[in-house]
Amino acid sequence: MPLINSPTELTTSATDALLAIECTIIITALLRSATTNRWRTNLWCSIFGLLAIASFLGALIHALEMPKSMRIALWTPLYLSLGILVVLFIVGAVADWRGRVAAMRLVPWGIGVSAAFFGLTALLGGKFIVFIIYAATIMLSALAIYTFLVATHRLKGAAVVALAILLNLAGTAVQASNISLHPIVPFDHNGLFHLVQMLSTAILGWGLHLGMGSAPRREFETSPIVPHSSP
Repeated sequence: MPLINSPTELTTSATDALLAIECTIIITALLRSATTNRWRTNLWCSIFGLLAIASFLGALIHALEMPKSMRIALWTPLYLSLGILVVLFIVGAVADWRGRVAAMRLVPWGIGVSAAFFGLTALLGGKFIVFIIYAATIMLSALAIYTFLVATHRLKGAAVVALAILLNLAGTAVQASNISLHPIVPFDHNGLFHLVQMLSTAILGWGLHLGMGSAPRREFETSPIVPHSSP
């Protein structure tokens, strides 16, 4: 298939591809530095993995001339990956705040929310504004959680994660706009969003790495409290 005849689409594709590579590098780094809290490591690696998949598919969509049916077929798993990714992000935030057990209680609700998002996206013909609203709502909730963790000093790296979320929200605002720049190569709002997202993703990976040793596990929440008795 030939490349699409649009400089901004090609830069958008290139930044999508770089984002996918970046996510792969972060996954490798997190796995190498994983502590005994493997559940947290695996959860966040899954989030970066879904972002890598969505970015790779986006790179193909923005770069290649293809039949409309094939384009729609690629958008479907892309939106599915993004929908699950956002839900897992809030699960990860709650796990850092309240522990693994509390976070797992969110999973059924999260599946329902992601299914509703996916259905609404299909109903509206794949309009990306649906994802922007959906993601911004959940990311604001995650930002509130990490801001609380910063204020209470309960998680090392929480301030870095909060900064990454703020940058991602700023990037979302860029994507919802009509901003474009032409420094050396042209960037439209999508390409600029990917540049901001690459920065926020790197900062997020760093923040998660810092907190790997201090994140609450709380597996004991599932066990009854046994009172101490004298012999």
